[in-house]
Amino acid sequence: MVEGQHHHRSTLKQKNKPFKSKHSSKSELKDKSKGKQSQKTNPHSNAAVAQLRVDRKNAAKQAQLRKRQELVNATRLFNGIDGTPRIVTVVPLTSDVNARNVVCALAKALDVDSESCPEKGLWKMQASRFKTSLQFIILPHRDFYSTLDSCKAADYVVFAMSDSVEVDTWGDTLLRTLQAQGLPSVVSCIANSSSQINQKDRPSIAKSLLSFISYFVPSQTRVFDLAPGASSSSDCLSAVRALCEGRPNDVRWREGRPWILAENVEFVKGTSSGQVAEGSSNGTLNVTGTVRGSVPLDVNRLIHIVGVGDYRVDKILSATLPQTSSGKGKATAGMDIDNASQAAVLAEADQEDADSLVSTNEPDDMAGEQTWPTEEEMSHPVNQEDNNDKSLPDASAGTTPKSIQRGKSTKVKRKSHGLGDYMASWIVESDEEDEDGDEDGEDRPTEDDINMNGIGNSEEPAHDGVDDDDMDEEMSIDASAAKSSGKRVAFEDLDEEEEAEQLKAWLARPRAHTSEEEKEERDDAEFPDEIDTPRDIPARERFARYRGLRSLRTSPWDPYENLPKDYGRVFALEDWRKVERAVKRRAFESPSPISAGGRVTIVLRDFSETDAASLIEAAKSDAKPIVLFGLFEHEHKMTVLNFTVQRNTEYNEPVKSKDPMILCYGPRRLRVGPIYSQLTRSGGGKGANNVHKFERWLRHANSAASVATTYAPVCFGGGGFGGGGVPCSLLRENINDEQAPFLVAMGAFLNADTTRIVAKRILLTGHPFKVHKKTATVRYMFFNPDDVSYFKPIQLHTKYGRTGHIRASLGTHGYYKAHFDGPINQMDTVCMALYKRVYPRWPSAWRENKTESRRTEVVAAGTDEVVAMEE
Repeated sequence: MVEGQHHHRSTLKQKNKPFKSKHSSKSELKDKSKGKQSQKTNPHSNAAVAQLRVDRKNAAKQAQLRKRQELVNATRLFNGIDGTPRIVTVVPLTSDVNARNVVCALAKALDVDSESCPEKGLWKMQASRFKTSLQFIILPHRDFYSTLDSCKAADYVVFAMSDSVEVDTWGDTLLRTLQAQGLPSVVSCIANSSSQINQKDRPSIAKSLLSFISYFVPSQTRVFDLAPGASSSSDCLSAVRALCEGRPNDVRWREGRPWILAENVEFVKGTSSGQVAEGSSNGTLNVTGTVRGSVPLDVNRLIHIVGVGDYRVDKILSATLPQTSSGKGKATAGMDIDNASQAAVLAEADQEDADSLVSTNEPDDMAGEQTWPTEEEMSHPVNQEDNNDKSLPDASAGTTPKSIQRGKSTKVKRKSHGLGDYMASWIVESDEEDEDGDEDGEDRPTEDDINMNGIGNSEEPAHDGVDDDDMDEEMSIDASAAKSSGKRVAFEDLDEEEEAEQLKAWLARPRAHTSEEEKEERDDAEFPDEIDTPRDIPARERFARYRGLRSLRTSPWDPYENLPKDYGRVFALEDWRKVERAVKRRAFESPSPISAGGRVTIVLRDFSETDAASLIEAAKSDAKPIVLFGLFEHEHKMTVLNFTVQRNTEYNEPVKSKDPMILCYGPRRLRVGPIYSQLTRSGGGKGANNVHKFERWLRHANSAASVATTYAPVCFGGGGFGGGGVPCSLLRENINDEQAPFLVAMGAFLNADTTRIVAKRILLTGHPFKVHKKTATVRYMFFNPDDVSYFKPIQLHTKYGRTGHIRASLGTHGYYKAHFDGPINQMDTVCMALYKRVYPRWPSAWRENKTESRRTEVVAAGTDEVVAMEE
């Protein structure tokens, strides 16, 4: 450049925007979501790569040490010959399998003498080779409920199958029920050897049985051949190793609960201090066993004996066994008698802090009492001439169904909280729900209900989407105008005979069904909620308990109105999850000295002599195991429980709401009469008003899940503080005692909500007899003009999606004129939806009574009456 020459800066120099921004790009965010670490700062730095490799190795090592420590802590309870034995339940699935032979084959692999092993009951074996001990529960074939109770307390379950006999219906039902109940670790084996089976075919048989059992227990990878003379002699030792060295799987609903398998049962008449009350046959029951579970046993909480009931704990004593030598092959019997001199009191119940056995409230019948007029007062009303008579004063406003005034009688309608005038006009006053309905499941009102309810409001509701001119034109039409108009068809009132013949032809629906229940279920599936209006009783009386709603999901409904007496007996939890977290936190933080692994004797107070005699007889004869579970606080109180259930695919019989069922959930088993409703939204959300549609029948497995609602004791389920996860199953008793009960449905606990409203819907249908654009003459919905006037405020709808309202009654046979929001088709059907809240039946305690009549007694709601229901 020449010196002194001036050069201007170029103004055309282009400077592009940097491609990389200071914010994370989409691809970088995507890599982070996959778990990849960003190396944006210096991706080629060796130090950064080396540091990442060291961090990964360190994290993997820490995870390995953590898992190893968890395994050590989980198996520490079972370490040592004198430690806590592993409970192994042996379940024979076929009639030709003997559970004792399975136990003897396992004992033979450890060179243990099995001569003292009983045919059924408890038997303890010391596995010196693996430095642990096993306690077997030997079950006979076809003992359904004992098998369920044994698997609740087991650490391992051994399914013994046959190489020549297939698993029948009993075994299939048992496996499905155990699958629904929740299974611990499972070991599958072949227990017998048929002479007709070639040894070369045994591997293929084991493969076929593995395919069968893996359908119910997907974690199974092998079936052990324990049959005598089998080709593989190492299977017995491998099965024992799986029982002795493995870590038992946790059953989710059992986490956080202490439980005991009873080894010795003794009844002492009188109190723990030795006093015997005059005329009393109650006493204390001493149950000896080893405490299990992740939380300590609290002496102030109740104890539930499976199949018997809930009881209070008086005190807990120590029951240590004398130390035994580690001699090889030594086995001890299951029923041990402890030395009384070694018993020490570990904990005594605090009478102030101990839970009560009160499970229900006592409803106050005098609460909200109303002074109704007597029959004599109603038969002598006050006349206009008695204006000056002050002997009979006027009743206070709102305290009588009819406010008696001077010269006239006015009707008082009770309006529920949150409802408008339109909807409040259809709230009827009713007493307690009747337990038994008529043929179509509806409850007929009493004469008092009819007299007190009166006729509904006949005011015109607001008509959305309808022109005012059209409304005025329709309402002003009379018979003479209709005759003079060529576009309008005059209404002609038919005589009784012709009306009856046309109605008979309209209701004729030829169908073929195998049973009456199947016919009703299929009719409900084809025409959901549709019923025929009766002709022998007015519709305003027949459906006096029903109300009309604009929307089932959004219309307000007071959950505390017109409740039956049963709702006065249950407990309501204001915040269910909050109470559950607080109860579990107190259980985990309990300072009780009785932790898992301790052998104790629990002294139960106020135990009846009859129940004690049956338990002691069962323990001596080894008829069934005795299992005790510790309950959380409040778990004895009755409330309203909701379960999500799904129909069993193998059960095809109709299942109706309020049918007697056996409900199994957690450690409990009850006889209930649940009602079913729709599961709305994901997870059973409440929706806008917590109103859910009632289902008359439990839908089949190809349909969506349903919610079963029943009265039952409170249940806090699942492990940890998350809650949920408590499985449930619905069983129906079989008339044949040799067969297993029918597994109807299975599911899990949803919540405990007393404000959940289950609304039963009915549809009154009518036929559009004559149609002109948006106006139609409808018949066969009602059969007298009074019913038309009563139900006039309720909105109508059609199956083709039209909505409308009743305008005027026509004739004397229940015909009426209706106006809709659009042109209506004559092939359409006019419907009117009515709703009523329904409630389940009160449950009763389950007892395995094999009676000849196979009748189930369920205590009627709110009364001492017992209703017997045939299965």
